[in-house]
Amino acid sequence: MRHARLTLALDAGAIALPETGRIVVFAPTAEADLSALPAERVQIVQGFKPDHDAWAARGYDVRVAPEGDFAAAVVFVPRAKDKARALLTEAVALVQGGPVIVDGARTDGIDSLLKDCRKRAEVGAPLSKAHGKIFALTAAPAAFADWAGAPKTLPEGFRTRPGVFSADAVDRGSALLADALPAKLKGRVADLGAGWGYLAVRALADHPGISELHLVEADFDALACARENVADPRARFHWADATAFAQGAPFDVVITNPPFHTGRAADPGLGRAFLVNAARILGRSGILYAVANRHLPYERILGELFHEVVEIGGDSGFKVIRAAKPKALPRGRG
Repeated sequence: MRHARLTLALDAGAIALPETGRIVVFAPTAEADLSALPAERVQIVQGFKPDHDAWAARGYDVRVAPEGDFAAAVVFVPRAKDKARALLTEAVALVQGGPVIVDGARTDGIDSLLKDCRKRAEVGAPLSKAHGKIFALTAAPAAFADWAGAPKTLPEGFRTRPGVFSADAVDRGSALLADALPAKLKGRVADLGAGWGYLAVRALADHPGISELHLVEADFDALACARENVADPRARFHWADATAFAQGAPFDVVITNPPFHTGRAADPGLGRAFLVNAARILGRSGILYAVANRHLPYERILGELFHEVVEIGGDSGFKVIRAAKPKALPRGRG
């Protein structure tokens, strides 16, 4: 586990932190254990809303971007290679020659990252623990300048950033969902897990009867991209956990391409939580349009939540489902 590596390495003296000065910690999940760090010196940088809120609730200084001067940094390696490199570049620039501690799992590419870092910086001996590694490095900012996370412009003109879902191309599932939407959507619409805005752009362009479209996204960077990509004045943007989001009157329509991974681990419960909240925020005659990988057994939960469930599109890998008229939520779901 990541928290075991950090604590063990600090306790054993395998890595060291300056005795004074602030410490910036990039991308720790809510499950990470930072108890080995002096909390009063820590600033956490976390753009994923549930994790951000969890650290804030514990009394930590939490930001979506670092603010101030720092003597050291800790980087928890995310799944996306480009994002990991961008965070490491930012950390090295912030500490100006101070130590940068890098902690990650093998499944998130820590071995290749360590190899690449050794070509650019002074790297201490890594400590291996729980299917991962932790190491410290020092370097001049210029050594990692080419790893900075530059935004991308896709062929269709959409802007994305490193680490956001489907940063390199339009997601096939989202495209299938947009293609399968009926001819005349209208009223108040929510896009749960809106990402960088593809579905919202398609829906608003194709459906003038939409009065408002609320983009709900937990990834701060993805929502920032959506603000660039979605220029329609009917759009509303919410940095929020889509599994708990509620806003004003019930919605007429929900569209969603729910995630089913937490990091690299499959987590079908996450997608189910999206569907449960869709049923919760829809009006009694509301309609949900969702896309999912064919192997995900969402029909059962949708049958518990809605009176009408039917597949309306997709291909060999994805299914697009229409679910209408939410039922009263079972006890424990509302």
